Amino acid sequence: MAESTTPDLVALARAWAAAEDVETTMSFYGPDPVWDGSPLGLEVHEGHDAIRENLEYWLEIYDDFADEDQEVRDLGQGVVFSAARLSGRLRSADTTGRVHGVYGYVSVWTNGKISRVSVYPDIDEALAVGERLAQERR
Repeated sequence: MAESTTPDLVALARAWAAAEDVETTMSFYGPDPVWDGSPLGLEVHEGHDAIRENLEYWLEIYDDFADEDQEVRDLGQGVVFSAARLSGRLRSADTTGRVHGVYGYVSVWTNGKISRVSVYPDIDEALAVGERLAQERR
């Protein structure tokens, strides 16, 4: 019986979200990746260096940062939708309270690596965008 050469994108997306350090997280990105935060009103980061710098910044401003997948779906054609709950405690805050939110991610995978990820404040919007993108790539 022949073994499948198609990567399990749901498993890869879950492993990416579960990565506990910058180097492990970055290992999921392919050549010339893009991290698009514009749906959140944030910047677009192109390339490993820019994405790493952004990730390091986020990890610096939070204590006890956590990223918990709530749902992950392979939408086909290398497109994955994820809903994740992010939480942490701002280091600069004089409080023990945590900030948190649920965000939608649309990631595009090529040869088992992330080529682009976009982050949305509304998970329903992210799912709709991901479904359209998968359909367009058919």
